[in-house]
Amino acid sequence: MATKKFKCKVCGYIHEGDAAPAKCPACQAPASEFEEITEGGQPKKKGINTSSNTYTIIYACVVVIIVAFLLAFVSKALEPQSMANVRIDKKSQILAALNIRDLDKANVESKYDEVVVSDQIITSNGEMVKDGASKDKDGFAVEDKEISAENLPLYVCNVNGETKYVMPLTGKGLWDAIWGYVAVNADKNTIYGVYFSHKGETAGLGAIITEYEKFQKQFEGKKVLNADKSAVLISVAKKGKFVEGLTDDSRCDAITGATLTSDGVNNMLHECLSRYMTFLTTNE
Repeated sequence: MATKKFKCKVCGYIHEGDAAPAKCPACQAPASEFEEITEGGQPKKKGINTSSNTYTIIYACVVVIIVAFLLAFVSKALEPQSMANVRIDKKSQILAALNIRDLDKANVESKYDEVVVSDQIITSNGEMVKDGASKDKDGFAVEDKEISAENLPLYVCNVNGETKYVMPLTGKGLWDAIWGYVAVNADKNTIYGVYFSHKGETAGLGAIITEYEKFQKQFEGKKVLNADKSAVLISVAKKGKFVEGLTDDSRCDAITGATLTSDGVNNMLHECLSRYMTFLTTNE
């Protein structure tokens, strides 16, 4: 078996054996001053000490960087599809407010293009900011957080030859955000249909706002405004509860056991539709 060679870095003495000597016999330098050399006399390269803390830290950092890069790459690659899904979901909700429901995902966009004439932006004074004729560019592109008195999305639609107007709603439920759309007839007062959804309401209680038969259907035919069209009257109230000024043609029943979510829907209707008062009370 070949022996190893160790060279004293102080005096150059070369020792042959399995390990460096405790002391250099020539200059008395300690074993720490010896280095293993090759047959050619060059210092032998040392392997990586995988047991060291330095190696562990470097290895962990490299792995984190690689994983972060891969996640960023995958996220970027999937971004177009993710945006497409969000767009289709929004169009599906608008169509649901027009009582066009349960469409296959592949048919949503074509039906939306058929029914929605324009997605306008108007002000609280009823003035048009953008006509939305190009679709998906104007009112459709307005995010919930961007809705303001000067930036109100309005979807002008044609369903079976009849004009409908759809207005978006955003509010707060018991636990988190709630939102939806209200579609009214050409008279701008009679509700044609609604759609509501939520982020985290209680299943079997507040979450019922998403169900057509149990909650949304009752809004159809109800009036948005009071008799003299001076205020939004459509309300969600506990069955049998007296509410001053509220008439049956503007009253919808709250969900039993989900008072705060029902109140959230009621507040959302009043706050959001009030922004459209000038539009709703102006005859075209």
